[in-house]
Amino acid sequence: MKSLVVYYSRTGNTKFVAEKVALELEADIEEVVDLKNRSGWFGFLKAGFDATLGRETKIGEISKSPRDFDLVVVGTPVWNSRPSSAIRTYLKRNDFSEEKVAIFCTNEGMGKQKALGRTKSLISNGNIVGELVVPRALENREETGSKISAWCSTLRSL
Repeated sequence: MKSLVVYYSRTGNTKFVAEKVALELEADIEEVVDLKNRSGWFGFLKAGFDATLGRETKIGEISKSPRDFDLVVVGTPVWNSRPSSAIRTYLKRNDFSEEKVAIFCTNEGMGKQKALGRTKSLISNGNIVGELVVPRALENREETGSKISAWCSTLRSL
């Protein structure tokens, strides 16, 4: 199965998970780049505010089309119980009607189930085949790796 992992990461947690998933699935990988500066404390606050309002953002050019893959795995951090603005923008710009889609979220606290639901609602006509929540990915690397391996095993069997 030809797979693509698409992710946005502000602090590195989601990137860490995305790279592990891509390795496990032998998948292509694409980072969604938010062209808005979200670094530092002010960037953190602005990111949460934009996510709360459901705002899209300007993202860098995407080189891989989800239409060219059988499985698309989408990764986002949880911002105030919502997906990141960059992933919101990516999902709203793409049609997933022919693809299987799996979602993972990274988070530091609450809101993960709401974020998964809100992310799923942005996927147009996609067949959602899996979801995973990874709390504190960089703090628990061994546990994170085991969780990812188990999840990817189920995705490979689709």
